[in-house]
Amino acid sequence: MHTLNGLKNGVRIYKGCSNLSLYRMSCITPHTLAANDKRTCYTKVHGVQSIAPLVRSVEETPEPIPTLVKGTIPNWIHGSLLRNGPGKFEFGNQHYNHWFDGMALLHRFQIEGGQVTYRSRFLRSDSYKQNSERNRIMVSEFGTLALPDPCKNIFQRFLSRFEMTKPTDNASVNFNKYKGDYYVSTETNFMHRVDPETLETKQKVDWSKFLAVNGATAHPHIDPDGTAYNMGNSYGKKGTFYNIIMVPPETEGPEDTLNGAKILCSIAPHDKSKPSYYHSFGMSENYVVFIEQPIKMDLFKIMTSKLKGKALSDGIYWDPNQETIFHLIDKQTGKESPVKYHAKAMSTFHQINALEQDGFLMLDMCCSDDGNAINNYFIQNMRQSGEALDKMYDSIGRPYPRRFVLPLNITKDMPLEQNLNTRCDSKATAVCRMKNQVYCIFEDLHGDDLNDYGGVEFPHINYARYNTKPYRYFYGCGFRNLVGDSLIKMDLESKKFKVWCQPDLYPSEPVFIPSPTAVEEDDGVILSVVITPTKNQSSFLLVLDAKTFEELGRAEVPVNIPYGFHGTFDSSV
Repeated sequence: MHTLNGLKNGVRIYKGCSNLSLYRMSCITPHTLAANDKRTCYTKVHGVQSIAPLVRSVEETPEPIPTLVKGTIPNWIHGSLLRNGPGKFEFGNQHYNHWFDGMALLHRFQIEGGQVTYRSRFLRSDSYKQNSERNRIMVSEFGTLALPDPCKNIFQRFLSRFEMTKPTDNASVNFNKYKGDYYVSTETNFMHRVDPETLETKQKVDWSKFLAVNGATAHPHIDPDGTAYNMGNSYGKKGTFYNIIMVPPETEGPEDTLNGAKILCSIAPHDKSKPSYYHSFGMSENYVVFIEQPIKMDLFKIMTSKLKGKALSDGIYWDPNQETIFHLIDKQTGKESPVKYHAKAMSTFHQINALEQDGFLMLDMCCSDDGNAINNYFIQNMRQSGEALDKMYDSIGRPYPRRFVLPLNITKDMPLEQNLNTRCDSKATAVCRMKNQVYCIFEDLHGDDLNDYGGVEFPHINYARYNTKPYRYFYGCGFRNLVGDSLIKMDLESKKFKVWCQPDLYPSEPVFIPSPTAVEEDDGVILSVVITPTKNQSSFLLVLDAKTFEELGRAEVPVNIPYGFHGTFDSSV
C-alpha cells in the first residue's frame, strides 16, 4: 500500500503521498495519485498537530444554506446525511471539562441532483434550555459537575450537595430510528424525537417510563423486519443488571414509539457494585452478544460524586486484572447461554459485525489493550499542543480490528485445553478451560502497516445487506491523533487497506451508501464530514468511491462545524 524508503534527518520518508509535508505519518496511498505523480511525503515522528479548534463552540445554522461543490457528487445520491455531536462547550464563564459534555448540535447535509445544502440546530434539551436561561452550567454532564446556584443562600447550597444528580437529557451521540421516527440519543434514559428535515426538537422520551432501565446505548441494532435491539442497565432493590431490550417494528396507528418494548433478558454483572461500562454491543442472526469489559463503573463513587464535589466520570476506571467476558443471548427465547467466553482484558467501543457459520459465531470489533480512552477526551487534553500532546498521544492504547471465534456447540464432553476453532480460514483460538467456560484469543484483521495510521475506529459496513452475514469490507477512521485523521477501507480477505487522508484534514465517521445498481459489496460511495483546525469555515462533505477510495467530490460549507460523533444516511429525508 505504501513504501518505506528510509529516514532523512530523523523523519520517516514514504512514497505515494499527495503533498510534500512534515506530517506524523504517511498521507495518501498511491492509487489516489495521477500516474506521473512522483511526489514524496515526509513523515514527522513527533509533533501531533493541535486539534483545539475542532472542539470549539460554534453557532447553529437553522436555515439551509448552499455549499460549493467541487468535483462531482453522483446524481443518484438522494437523501440526507444526519449527524450528531457536541457543539457548545461553555455557558457564560463556565466551561465543560469533557468532550462528551458539549451541548448536542444536529446537522443535516441534504443531497439532491449533485448539489448539497447544509443546516444545523442545537437540540433544545432541558439541559440546553436551563443552561441558556441562566447563562451558566445548570445541569451536570459526564465530566462536569454543575456548581450550586450562587443565588441560593449558603444553607441551600450546602443541602444541594445531598441531592441525587439527575441524568442529563443532552442527547449528543447519535441519530436512531425507532418505528419510523428519528431520535437523537446518548447513554442516559432520555432521548429526543426530532424532525429530520428541520432538525427541530419535538418530544422528550424517557426509556424508564416504558421499561425498568436507567438508560440505553446510542447504538441499537436493527433486524431486517424492523425490530430494534438495544441494551440498558438497571439499578434497584432487586440488584444491578444489564438488560437486553427489544423494540417491535413499526405498527399502524398512533402510539408512543417505545410502546411494546420489552426486556428480552437480564444479566447479572460479575461484580454487582461495579458493573462494566459499554457503548455498544454485537448482534448476529440469532444472538445478541454483550461484551462485559474491564472498564468499570464504581456505583458508590457515582452515587456520592456530587457530595464529594466530583463529576460522574470520576467513578469510571480501567481494571486490567479483570478478564473480558462475552455473553450470548438467544434472540428468540431470550435465554442466556450457560457458556461464558472469556478473553484477556481489553476495551471496545464499537463492534464491526457478527456472523454465524458452521457452528461458530465470529465477532469482529475494534478493540484496544488499554481501557483509559475515555480519560483522553477531557477538553484540557484535547486542547494541548506541542510536547504535552505528543506525550499523551504516545501513551494511549490504539484500537485495532480483531476477530473472536466463539464455538456455539459446547457440550459437557468437550476436551479441555484443546483449540476448538476448526475453521481453516482463522487463526483465532477457543479453548475450554472448564465446564461452560471457553477462553478465546483473537485473530488480527490487519497487517503491521495499520500501525502507521494509529489503528482504526468508527467502523461502518454495508449494513443493510451484510450485517450478520459474511462480508469482506469495512470502513473506519485512522487515529493518529485524538480524533480521526484518515479514512480507511479494510479488506478482510487480504488484510490490506486503502487510505484517504490529507494534511491538516480530519475526517469523521465514514457512512456507506450503496449505489442503486449495486452488485458487489462495495458498489457505492462513502460520505464523511471533514474538518480542519488550520482554517476558518473550511469544512466540507467528502464523497469517495467506496470501491476505489478515490475522491469523487466535496461540498464546502461556509460555516464552522465541530468534530462530531455519529450519524446516518436516509434516502427518504
